[in-house]
Amino acid sequence: MQTILLSREEVAQRAKLLYEESIQEKVEQEENIGKMVIIDIETGEYGVDTTGLKSVKILRPKNPTARLFGIKIGYNVAVSFGGVMERVSK
Repeated sequence: MQTILLSREEVAQRAKLLYEESIQEKVEQEENIGKMVIIDIETGEYGVDTTGLKSVKILRPKNPTARLFGIKIGYNVAVSFGGVMERVSK
C-alpha cells in the first residue's frame, strides 16, 4: 500500500470524519467516557483503552506506516495542561 502524505490537519479531519460516521455510536458508552480511541485513518480500524498505548501497540503491527489519531471519548480535547476539559457527550 502506498503511503499518501497528509498534513496534520488532513489527518485530523479524516479521523474526525471516521469517528463521527462509524465509530462514535459504537464507543460512546458510559464505561468508555474518558478513554482514548486510536483510529487508523487509512483502514478505519480502531482500538479503545485508557491511555491509547495498548491500541497503538495492536494497530501498528497491522500497518507499520499507519497514520494514527487519538480522540478522548466524550471530550472535546485529549489532554489539558492547567485548563478545563469539557465533556461533550452525556
